[in-house]
Amino acid sequence: MTDLDAMARRIIEGNRYMVLGTVEPDGAPRLSPVHYTPARHTDFYWVSSPEAQHSRNVAERPEMRIVIFDSTAAVGHGEAVYLSAAARVIADPELERVLGEAIQPSRGARAFAADELRGPADLRLYVATATSCEVHVPGRHPLNRGGIDTRMPADPTRTG
Repeated sequence: MTDLDAMARRIIEGNRYMVLGTVEPDGAPRLSPVHYTPARHTDFYWVSSPEAQHSRNVAERPEMRIVIFDSTAAVGHGEAVYLSAAARVIADPELERVLGEAIQPSRGARAFAADELRGPADLRLYVATATSCEVHVPGRHPLNRGGIDTRMPADPTRTG
């Protein structure tokens, strides 16, 4: 695992909100902050109404971008993870299987029962599966020879 891989893991594990970047019907970007639960550093779960505009965007165009960052970091000390991902609603037959990893009260999430996320319920469980990952690398970082903040590839699934 490289320093950048470890940075990606730390940011993913250390934050509670991510910003979803979906595409509106007219092609404009839509940015939506949501509370998330990560699994394996590749799957990112959230609960939302299927009527929310970002949910309708996912149904039409599942490709999205995600940013995870700590907005309380001091100026010049920010870190971020940038993900490309494919998102989808969790189908009713899958709910029981994934609910334990998707809803973690220890991360501040409300403990939803499967019946609250299917059938006539107002909410659904969504997952975005990352297809690529980059991290924000400050200009002062030893791996950043350019001296200007940039993005560099990382693999948060790589260990050891």
